[in-house]
Amino acid sequence: MRVPNPPRAKDLMATARSFGTYDLAAALADLIDNSIKAKATRVDISFEPYENDVVVRIRDDGSGMDMEALKVAMRPASSNPQDVREPDDLGRFGWGLKSASLSQARVLTVVSWCDDVVSAARWDIDDIDDWEMEIFAGEEAERLLDESRKSKSGTEVIWTRSDRMLDRDVSSSLDDLLTFAISHANHRLSLVFHRYLAGEAERRLTIAVNKQPLCPIDPFLTAHNATQTLDAENIRTANGSVISIQPYVLPHFSKLTVDEQERLGGPEGMVRNQGFYVYRNKRLIIFGTWFRLIPHGELSQLTRVRVDLPNTVDAEWRITVDKSDAQLPAALKRRLREVVKRFNRRSFSVHRKKGVSLDVPEVQSVWLRYIKNGQVHYRVNRDHPMMASLLDMDSVSGSADAVLRLLESYFPIDRFLADANGSGVNQSPTSTEEFESLIHQCVINFLQVSDGSLDVDDFLVFIRHVEPFASQWAYAESYVRKNTAKKWGMKNGL
Repeated sequence: MRVPNPPRAKDLMATARSFGTYDLAAALADLIDNSIKAKATRVDISFEPYENDVVVRIRDDGSGMDMEALKVAMRPASSNPQDVREPDDLGRFGWGLKSASLSQARVLTVVSWCDDVVSAARWDIDDIDDWEMEIFAGEEAERLLDESRKSKSGTEVIWTRSDRMLDRDVSSSLDDLLTFAISHANHRLSLVFHRYLAGEAERRLTIAVNKQPLCPIDPFLTAHNATQTLDAENIRTANGSVISIQPYVLPHFSKLTVDEQERLGGPEGMVRNQGFYVYRNKRLIIFGTWFRLIPHGELSQLTRVRVDLPNTVDAEWRITVDKSDAQLPAALKRRLREVVKRFNRRSFSVHRKKGVSLDVPEVQSVWLRYIKNGQVHYRVNRDHPMMASLLDMDSVSGSADAVLRLLESYFPIDRFLADANGSGVNQSPTSTEEFESLIHQCVINFLQVSDGSLDVDDFLVFIRHVEPFASQWAYAESYVRKNTAKKWGMKNGL
């Protein structure tokens, strides 16, 4: 005997608030996926703060929906994940619109129009009775829009009673919390949809937040002349689908500006963001992972591998409902481990063999090379500004010079030659943190030889022909102008 045992509508919709691990950026991305499916060319997102609430509106100029299509879109689990979908369909479970919206707000309203007919529907999780939702039509539906319709068809999603959108912090104002949340969302959306924003898909997509268009963040910096694009590989799966593997080796930080470095590294830095960048129909799903094939490391931080998946392999990759995670199929692990190790050797090479300009005149090197009686000797350059400052501070005891002479006399020549003939030697700063600490120390040295005033241009002249700054000048100059000027109160800081 069978008896019906459906879930309680109010309880299931409340549970849907916890599907996935949505934050604001992930929730907005899920709605933009729907706009892409609807062939939209523009998505406008606006935030309207009130005393104890934030109203969020996401409007697109896509194909829109009539009332029957809107009812289907608002239905929980509105599609079967096993169904065959169009190639540009970024959905799977039929929960995205509902779970993403309700993860941030308690009330979800959707207004859609096409053929000059406006329809609307609303879920309010505090007012659900036996799966009944509110519907609106005609002028009643149109009044829900904050601004008049500007496209012949489109959809506007409205979140109200946004109780989960912001991390409530009694020490911060609503405006500060909202500003931080929007900034983080802007960065993530610029990364997740960078290929659409750049027009790499069939059509260019514009995403504007509070009327400010987002600029794409290319995690591979493909337009930079020092980025290495390696040979792509295609892997055919058991069901006949093709997965494309495209590796890139990013430029050494010495060839980047501070802004480029920050865009590439994001808040977590370059090491954390190395690894696979998995795309589904050109939409970024997961990034900054090696799927435990190899460990994250300092020397592999410049390796990033783009993986393009069709939506026919969702089940094998176990893509989650919030599209924030995926798992590498066991059948691909061995193949990709071999591929990644080969790619990473190029990243190591960039660290060890980064380009150095050979035409910089009168560079103050850290080491000086001498030939005496047919033998080569290396001595620490005591005229280097940082060395000179150290020796001046210790001019009475002479201990600093004695330590330098000790290091010079007992440099491990035999071991150095063995290492150089083996796996190679890299003795230069490998991270921006190491490099920036040297800049800060050099500021102190500059103060000691100047009149105590700090001028950006004078300081840059001071370090322009000093190693390691001379051979990594693009990053050094941009860092000084953007950061050191503020930190040290320099004049003429940009």
